[in-house]
Amino acid sequence: MTETPPLNIPFSNQSENQSNSTICPDLHDWWEMVYYVVPKYIDAVCIIGVLGNIFVLFTYFLHKSPLKIAEIYLINLAVADLIFLTCLPFWAENIRNEFNWPFGSFLCRSTSASISLNMYTSIYLLVAVSLDRYLTFVHTLNHQMIRSKTMAKGICFLTWFFGILLSVPTFTFRTVKHFPMWNISACTLDFPTPLWVRAESLVLNIMGFALPSAAIIFLNFSTIRSLREKAREGRALRTKCCKEQKGVKATRLIFTVVLMFLLCWTPYHFFIFLDILYETEVIKGCFWGELLNFGEQFGYTLATTNSCINPVIYVFVGKYFRQKALEVFSQFIPCGFPLSWVSFKEKSSYFNMFPARSSST
Repeated sequence: MTETPPLNIPFSNQSENQSNSTICPDLHDWWEMVYYVVPKYIDAVCIIGVLGNIFVLFTYFLHKSPLKIAEIYLINLAVADLIFLTCLPFWAENIRNEFNWPFGSFLCRSTSASISLNMYTSIYLLVAVSLDRYLTFVHTLNHQMIRSKTMAKGICFLTWFFGILLSVPTFTFRTVKHFPMWNISACTLDFPTPLWVRAESLVLNIMGFALPSAAIIFLNFSTIRSLREKAREGRALRTKCCKEQKGVKATRLIFTVVLMFLLCWTPYHFFIFLDILYETEVIKGCFWGELLNFGEQFGYTLATTNSCINPVIYVFVGKYFRQKALEVFSQFIPCGFPLSWVSFKEKSSYFNMFPARSSST
């Protein structure tokens, strides 16, 4: 049942854990809708996400100013999302083909491992971004040893190494396996024992979601609380303007980051948790088997959206990034083309509102 997303095969363990239930709900029409709708949705996510993340990378690499700490994390996040998004067309075709894998064993292993790699690296890069914002806005003292470009690059390297390490079981045990009952050859995880299946699900649930999301929530809401306290102090002292405006905008961005992350990923990991209960027979029956197969497909499809909207919620809402993008791409725009969407007042405010050490957006 549980497999590294989005590679679940409908009803794959139904015969192994049906308990005493003999009547299963007929979800044939629902699966027909999955085969038709989900591939189209994934294709759209892939196109939008690839264009958005390439735009992000072009903006950062073509701009003349040196990269700041937060931008180092955001570039790595965009690379991780691009790796993931380039694998999505294979799985869109796989679902369109009713889970009959047509691309051979090597692509089965490599694309599955790449998807797993993105899941781990992305969420831990978000932890790093959240920690950087926490140190910037909460602990305003100079953290030269912690908040340095060398340290940021080292954290990114360790994050990629950690993600690769956790993706090794996926690459090792993914294989194209024939299922006679459905007459398909599917790309599936073929672990040696059921214990491996439960261990993989627990690692995915705990290391891939529970612990890092707890850190993200704590760091971001601590930052929000600190910014609000500073805003109240500023109003009490009747001091307004740049610093207070920066805090308000950072609070809005942080709230969006947390909300969209949880919205995209919580449903999938909720179904993974239920699947652990199903594998250990805490919950039993054909109904749960059908529900979990269908639910994991829905959950992962929603989770793919996170890679599509990351450029929006982490970068595009930041005024400093918009200024960089304008400066980079204005050289490709013909002279005289109106750029009224960014006013002079807005452009001039970036350098006043965002000192070099904060650069969080």
